[in-house]
Amino acid sequence: MKIAEFGTLQMVRTDAQHYGTGDVVSLTALSQEKDSTGLLHTTQKDGKLSFQDYLLQSMDSMNAQQNDVTKIQEQLITDPDSVDVHDVTIAMQKARMSLSLAQTVIDRLVNDWNEITTTR
Repeated sequence: MKIAEFGTLQMVRTDAQHYGTGDVVSLTALSQEKDSTGLLHTTQKDGKLSFQDYLLQSMDSMNAQQNDVTKIQEQLITDPDSVDVHDVTIAMQKARMSLSLAQTVIDRLVNDWNEITTTR
């Protein structure tokens, strides 16, 4: 398959499921904006989030879960009657699972990046 935006690049796909249904998006179709924290976010002009934004949202969600666990543990220590131990346990397991998932994704991204850079 020849992609006009990339010149003579030829893509060979061995599995029909790898064809996808989306269009190839050239880099000129992306816009970059800074949010209130000063981080640069790349979004497509049609408003879809980029891969970077998905990763950042996932990390924010994981961080929020970790902070929730800290708050509920502090509440358990300061006012034990207001918190059920089951809620603390459930919050801790959710935070542990999200951290484990994030670690797995990061490990796979690093491994895949190393594999891409060593392949010639």
